[in-house]
Amino acid sequence: MPFEGFSANETFSPLPDTFFRRLLAEIDDLDELKVTLYALWRLTAARGTARFLREEDFAGCGAREVASGLQRAVGRGTLLQVEHESGRFYFLNSPYGRLAAEALRSGRWHPASSTSPPPPPINLFQLYEDNIGPLTPILADAIQDAENTYSTAWVAEAIVIAAKRNKRNWKYIESILKRWEAEGRAEKQDRGDTETDRRTDVRRKVEQFLRK
Repeated sequence: MPFEGFSANETFSPLPDTFFRRLLAEIDDLDELKVTLYALWRLTAARGTARFLREEDFAGCGAREVASGLQRAVGRGTLLQVEHESGRFYFLNSPYGRLAAEALRSGRWHPASSTSPPPPPINLFQLYEDNIGPLTPILADAIQDAENTYSTAWVAEAIVIAAKRNKRNWKYIESILKRWEAEGRAEKQDRGDTETDRRTDVRRKVEQFLRK
């Protein structure tokens, strides 16, 4: 049956730049590619602090592909595998994932029975009203146009940044989006923090989680 195309209400999942810059060229096995993409989708969208997957969480990849794909992804280092008395767990090889995997290995953390499902689609109109101010028909059209031009994730993040900086107007949000498009979002996100601050924040969140 032919694919009917994407809908106008699609949400988009972010992927790390390293996936395109390196992994896409290196991964030559379809099973590994499926598992890697599925893990990135689930783990980056999971809610809460417990961001891990079990083998059964990869059901969307097909049973045959999962075992082979996971073995290759773990062997490459994209995913971290931890054997635990309650099962086998997979973490993304990221700063948070490495800390969480080590916490599980050392016994400082005992995981819940399952990871959280992906969050519901982002409602940009509600996000704008909650963080910036009341919507008008003109603003609603502008947000819809921006979502079509950039992505839901970009517009949502720009709204949050504007609110944090107390720049509560659409022109400021639009300027962020235009700058990301022109200069590259990954290199010019300008979140107002340093790499050290980000690493510290990751560790702080992990420590807070482990104390619960």
